[in-house]
Amino acid sequence: MARIVDTSEYLIAPDPGAQRLTRAVTGTDQNGAAIALNVVEERPMTIFLNSQEIVTAMTIGDYPAYLALGFLRNQGMLHKADVITGVDYDEELETVVVRTESQTTYEDKLKKKTRTSGCAIGTVFGDMMEGLEGVILPDVQVKTSDLYALAATINRTPSLYLEAGAIHGTVLCQGDCPLVYMEDVGRHNAVDKIAGWMLSENISADDKTLYTTGRLTSEMVIKTAMMGIPVLASRSGFTAWGVEIAQKVGLTLIGRMKGQRFVCLAGEERLIRDADPAQIADEPKKSGRKGSAA
Repeated sequence: MARIVDTSEYLIAPDPGAQRLTRAVTGTDQNGAAIALNVVEERPMTIFLNSQEIVTAMTIGDYPAYLALGFLRNQGMLHKADVITGVDYDEELETVVVRTESQTTYEDKLKKKTRTSGCAIGTVFGDMMEGLEGVILPDVQVKTSDLYALAATINRTPSLYLEAGAIHGTVLCQGDCPLVYMEDVGRHNAVDKIAGWMLSENISADDKTLYTTGRLTSEMVIKTAMMGIPVLASRSGFTAWGVEIAQKVGLTLIGRMKGQRFVCLAGEERLIRDADPAQIADEPKKSGRKGSAA
């Protein structure tokens, strides 16, 4: 049996036992027997930028300030020059208000709103590619030994996914160490929470890796690049546009990370293959992340 990870090593770790995040429900199984399950909560949260309502996101409801800040930054509605004067969360009204010192440019962004392929109806804007102009990601090398170590640690970390499923996780990492692990019903929400935490704590992205349990779509690649993170890795697969954008911006893109196996479709020249795959414990080809914790 695989050893469960000590989450005290994380700066922020999942809290699968938090009462607000899951709800006990009853039903029947395939044999008609009664069964009780904890299922993930899903609640609306409306984000305001100053006096303007921006979006209502479906979320599990944890770290609302980080989610709001990260969403606004990743959508290009908050810029580095904008001075944030406050973030106010009203749990009863399920709203977060981000306040800035001066007016922002959100009006133009709202005119170009589009729906994306992200689960839980992610939202980006029609000019999202414009934010990538001038983005120069650090030309960092990536050790395969670090990738294997990260996957082993993250897949054994107690989480809502292992507790209840129906959720995505995103982890900010440095070298072979996972730092901040966020979960949500939409992978884009989990990434935005990471972005919001980095913004709040003024964390450099230059030497970081972003690990996600979700697909490597264009939205995931764009958000990672906008955050300045040079490496994006996942257990899941790719979309063609995600790969194309990663190649254009110089993002190292690694997917299908399961046991010994992974595929690199962008940034291959930055990989340092310092680990022998034959020495890495493999997973059955059809195993999911729950299986890796057993």
